[in-house]
Amino acid sequence: MCVGVFILKSLEEKPIKPASFFDALIPISVLICLLGAAVYLFGDNSSSGPNQIALLFATFAAALIGLKNGYNWKKLEDAMIEGITLSLGAILILLMVGALIGTWLLSGTVPTLIYYGLQVINPSWFYAASCLICGIVAMSIGSSWTTAATIGVALLGVATGLGLEQTVTAGAVISGAYFGDKLSPLSETTNLAPAVVGADLFEHIQHMLWTTVPSFVIALIIFIFMGFNATASSEAGRIDEITAILQQNFNIGLEMLVPLIVLLVLAIRKMPAFPAISIGAVLGAVWAVLFQSDLIASQIDISQGQLIGYFKLIWTTFFDGFSISTQDDNMDALLSGGGMSGMLTTTWLIMTALMFGAIMEKTGLLDVFVKSILKIAKSTGSLITATIATCIGTNVIAADQYIAIVVPGRMFKEEYANRGLKPVNLSRTLEDGGTITSPLIPWNTCGAYMQSVLLINPFDYALYAFFNLINPVLAIIYAYLGIKILRIKPKQTA
Repeated sequence: MCVGVFILKSLEEKPIKPASFFDALIPISVLICLLGAAVYLFGDNSSSGPNQIALLFATFAAALIGLKNGYNWKKLEDAMIEGITLSLGAILILLMVGALIGTWLLSGTVPTLIYYGLQVINPSWFYAASCLICGIVAMSIGSSWTTAATIGVALLGVATGLGLEQTVTAGAVISGAYFGDKLSPLSETTNLAPAVVGADLFEHIQHMLWTTVPSFVIALIIFIFMGFNATASSEAGRIDEITAILQQNFNIGLEMLVPLIVLLVLAIRKMPAFPAISIGAVLGAVWAVLFQSDLIASQIDISQGQLIGYFKLIWTTFFDGFSISTQDDNMDALLSGGGMSGMLTTTWLIMTALMFGAIMEKTGLLDVFVKSILKIAKSTGSLITATIATCIGTNVIAADQYIAIVVPGRMFKEEYANRGLKPVNLSRTLEDGGTITSPLIPWNTCGAYMQSVLLINPFDYALYAFFNLINPVLAIIYAYLGIKILRIKPKQTA
């Protein structure tokens, strides 16, 4: 009741008071407490609703601070709507990404990538191969979580059979999964980072190559050296099981990779992400009809006729993804998924995170923290270092990689523009500091999830997740040396 009266009174115009440090701490404290409670109570499922509710309550707390300081409700509401508007481009892409994943599973594109990737397994370079395979799979499906829970689990089983180190294997899986996720145009975080700062998706990916690829190559070299003394102690039967299941259920061949090649060509030619991914999804559906007729025949209901059955399955794959039963639960999880509906939870999380960031920005609460940080971040190198440190700190405190992208992105966007730094510098830094450090923190949703599927504590495998450790360091080195720092005309400030 009191809050309602407070909001009604806020409709009147009042002088705006500057936010204090204590004001800024209140919504941050609410967010930290509620996110911590969400992870504690809901574990891996905290991103499927609990985190969104935490963000909404934190947004409301920030709004109350804004009302106290003289902002009226209409301005705050407009700020929230504007914040959500920033995500609409990414949401359109994410929905089509869901469709693409579904059609690529049905067409055999993803199964073919997995099949050929598994052929390179060899005990003497098992760690490097595990890293590379997970990178290929994650890049093809845009999900580090699915990659770790399926291929990662299988590789850990193989490591056990070969007598190899589980923690090193887990580090290789995490390194590869997040390398592929980070560079995949299908990845949620890869779409979110440029959307937050106003950069183009494919330009963002191209700019990330400069820090991501060298970091991955260094990680692969380390894994190769670590595997020199590795010897097999038994047959890796699980790999044979996986390849046999793939051959039994899909037509496997290099021609199945055409949809991927087409998408890559479109990306290289800088076609906008939404139409490029849409073309990839439609091509996947066409390839499914052309090359996976036996699989489709086993999936459809022929009571309405074969043609209608084909059409209905393809349509369903676009909006609800693809599922298969192979009598192997791990393989079912690997080969099922996608669909626009599968992206709705992520869309919800993105929208609530952007609402929180928009309110914090509108009410000047973010400025309180930014000004404190910028007092010591005088150079480009120190600014990028401060951004990475903020992303890591947000991962530690807020326990969610999406928040570790959105909040620092909103915080530093204006300062990068003022200093004449192109938006892709910030979007790349958000991923260098936010995306890939999230699985190294046990209480972060990513770390908690990885521990639940790999059954290894993140503190144990973190020492061997070389890509995730090297990438932020290399990004900081690039920043201080001025390597691949793109500039624009500085924004004029009043």
